[in-house]
Amino acid sequence: MILDALSQAERYYAVQPRLQAGFEFLRSADLDTLSPGRHAIDGDRLFVSIGDELGRGAQGARLEAHRSYIDIQVAVSSSDLIGWRPLADCRRISEPYDSGRDIMFFADEPQTWLALLPGWFAVFFPEDAHAPLAGQGPLRKAVVKVAVD
Repeated sequence: MILDALSQAERYYAVQPRLQAGFEFLRSADLDTLSPGRHAIDGDRLFVSIGDELGRGAQGARLEAHRSYIDIQVAVSSSDLIGWRPLADCRRISEPYDSGRDIMFFADEPQTWLALLPGWFAVFFPEDAHAPLAGQGPLRKAVVKVAVD
């Protein structure tokens, strides 16, 4: 997991080849005006999902993990609260892995919480279980999905 300011994204370009293109999109696109939904950047290898959602609170947020994609999450407006726990420490599967949606859910509690402020990003790798939307109130969020292949 990485948490940093979007202005510092260059530090992480070498971590995975497509991260650079994902960060460049996030820094150049007008995320306030993009319509909600999926927008292709590089087909299925790199795309962004824009969501206007309500926070669920820490009790309503569920740990999730992905196998095929890395998430770059950015709070466009307001802040998000995201729980985190190493996937290796997750013991209680609440929904098994769905390969079509690339997601599985856990009933375990996060080990720590991080505040995702506007202008910051969080990167979650397949070994990172994360519980997004744990904040309160309305939130516009961009999630860039980066294929791990």
